[in-house]
Amino acid sequence: MTRSADSELSRPNFFSRLRRALLVDHDAGDLQYYSALLRGLGYVVHSFATYREAERCLECEVIDFVIVNQGSPAFEARELVERVLARNRRTPVVVLTHCLDMGCYLEAMQLGAVDYVEKPLSPADLEHLVTTVGSPHLREMHGQTA
Repeated sequence: MTRSADSELSRPNFFSRLRRALLVDHDAGDLQYYSALLRGLGYVVHSFATYREAERCLECEVIDFVIVNQGSPAFEARELVERVLARNRRTPVVVLTHCLDMGCYLEAMQLGAVDYVEKPLSPADLEHLVTTVGSPHLREMHGQTA
């Protein structure tokens, strides 16, 4: 580790500022695209192609923000959304979809998702979403005010 990295890590609250995103999408291209955008917004990104892998990540990581692909109209992401929110009801969960489905939308909102968004998201759209949905949660979680 370099001297500058050592000094950065020794500063109080360094790790409390790290934001961790969980990203789940079965489309490899979308997974890579959204991972890169989230990293650019300052997130440590845990990205997975399957819900099962993401559930294992939840067992050992504290997650600040979740973006999950709905899957098909059968809403395969349902169980993951439930698990995330069972661990911490205040974790912002955004459900992404290729095709809007009113039944999935209603179910996602009833489960506690903060948004249900149709793909693709532009970099500006994702930044706006993260800023409006993720940032207030993080400020509250770390005892900060806007």
